[in-house]
Amino acid sequence: MRTLQAVLIFAVASGGCATMSVSSHVEPGLDISRYHTYSWSAPDALPVPDPRLSENPFYKDHIEGAVEKQLATRGFSMASASPDLLVHYHAVIDRRIDVSRINREGLDCVGPDCPPEVFEYEAGTLVIDVVDAKTNRVIWRGWAQDTVEGVLNNEDRLARQIEQGVTRMFARFPRAAQGEKR
Repeated sequence: MRTLQAVLIFAVASGGCATMSVSSHVEPGLDISRYHTYSWSAPDALPVPDPRLSENPFYKDHIEGAVEKQLATRGFSMASASPDLLVHYHAVIDRRIDVSRINREGLDCVGPDCPPEVFEYEAGTLVIDVVDAKTNRVIWRGWAQDTVEGVLNNEDRLARQIEQGVTRMFARFPRAAQGEKR
């Protein structure tokens, strides 16, 4: 739980409103060859996400579809019973303040006639966990953070942002072992 909180704090603190911030962590020395199947599980007992996400079936369908696509391309299959891996995600939206945006946008303004501007925006953070079903240990975690301004009420932009974030998160996810699956 503390690890997830630290990841969320890091993701929120390191993100800005300019571009999507994405990363992942895999358990060191992970032997992926013993895993072949996965299933969705309930999320951790974290605060309830923003209702604009939790009550949006389009959002849920696109998150799960993007994750399932990434796992399938890596050789994992959905299991109806006794999966090797459990997958869940958690998303939050926070109000953010950015006082250095003018510098990132290449606008040169120096001196007393150029006070810093404050930009307020909402940033969303998505965390996806892949858990060993037998040990209940997180073996991989991916996270992405980006602004949600103009995205939450636009299904096309939301779908693109989800696809981009999940694809970038899973870029370092290991492939399943080749050969016979259980």
